[in-house]
Amino acid sequence: MTALPILGGPPARRRAVLMRRVRWLVAATITYNVVEAVVAITAGTVASSTALVGFGLDSVIEVSSAAAVAWQFSGPDHERRERTALRIIAVSFFALAAYVSVESVRALLGGEHAGHAPAGLVLAAVSLVVMPVLSAAQRRAGRELGSASAVADSKQTLLCTYLSAVLLAGLAVNWMFGWWWADPLAALVIAAVAVREGRSAWRGDACCAPTARQPGAGCAGGCCTPGAGPTR
Repeated sequence: MTALPILGGPPARRRAVLMRRVRWLVAATITYNVVEAVVAITAGTVASSTALVGFGLDSVIEVSSAAAVAWQFSGPDHERRERTALRIIAVSFFALAAYVSVESVRALLGGEHAGHAPAGLVLAAVSLVVMPVLSAAQRRAGRELGSASAVADSKQTLLCTYLSAVLLAGLAVNWMFGWWWADPLAALVIAAVAVREGRSAWRGDACCAPTARQPGAGCAGGCCTPGAGPTR
């Protein structure tokens, strides 16, 4: 069956360019997050840092999220795979939140002291620089293309930026002042944000664009304005 065009969306040639761009950005996101996950989980395990392990697991989930978008855009009719990709992203968020919450509460109740993690500090600082760039590029392409899953994945990449700041603060406080409880508290913040973003992805709030199959669909919050190009 031939894919139906998005009403008021970009022309076919521009759509092809945007789809290729999304694929490249997804590939870059996966590559970076694989490295990030290995470093964070290894360093977090050595230092018994719940926040750092949770950050590494978020990287693993970001890989699954990006892979879901890659799967969506691997077919000729990516619109049909939109809802499935969004649900995969949402479930990934919820899984992260559940694990990190349990481990954080266990660490707080058990008084487990996380050790120092210099590698984690460096990783968090680097991610604060890299992730906003990847997120902004994917968000622009996803909005212009009218893809809710691409925008949702860009939000998960942006979430990594926020989590990097939280992680950096938690690790720094523990390192400088020995406040061991800062580590599991930082992890709980990570879990709370993950739940919020998971709910948003499940509802499909990331972006919405009218299609020929859904002519009545609107655009929530001005995310995408059909025919007006990408919103900033």
